[in-house]
Amino acid sequence: QVQLVESGGGLVQTGGSLRLSCAASGGTFSNYAMGWFRQAPGKQRAFVATINWVSSTTYYTESVRGRFTISRDNAKNIVVLEMNNLRPDDTAVYYCAASGGKIATAHRIDYDYWGQGTQVTVSM
Repeated sequence: QVQLVESGGGLVQTGGSLRLSCAASGGTFSNYAMGWFRQAPGKQRAFVATINWVSSTTYYTESVRGRFTISRDNAKNIVVLEMNNLRPDDTAVYYCAASGGKIATAHRIDYDYWGQGTQVTVSM
């Protein structure tokens, strides 16, 4: 059983930056691909970014490409989402997730474990 705990959310102005972290425990972190998803009020949870188990492959949803960067440190059991040039439409609860398939994937169904989420609010 893998436990995931997100941190780093908060309130930021348009154009600002935030760094989200997700700490994993209870499993072998390098056995999992990791992903970030987000859920805005009244909307479904949506894919943001993913990274495979050895950091050789990353994918991003189109709206964040060039602004967000996903990375991981298998020695520290963390995955990070660096978010720059934030916009109001980035406002959401951000969730970290782990996929036992090791392969980077944008599909929610591929993820086995989820964190509780961290709120990101971008003001105009």
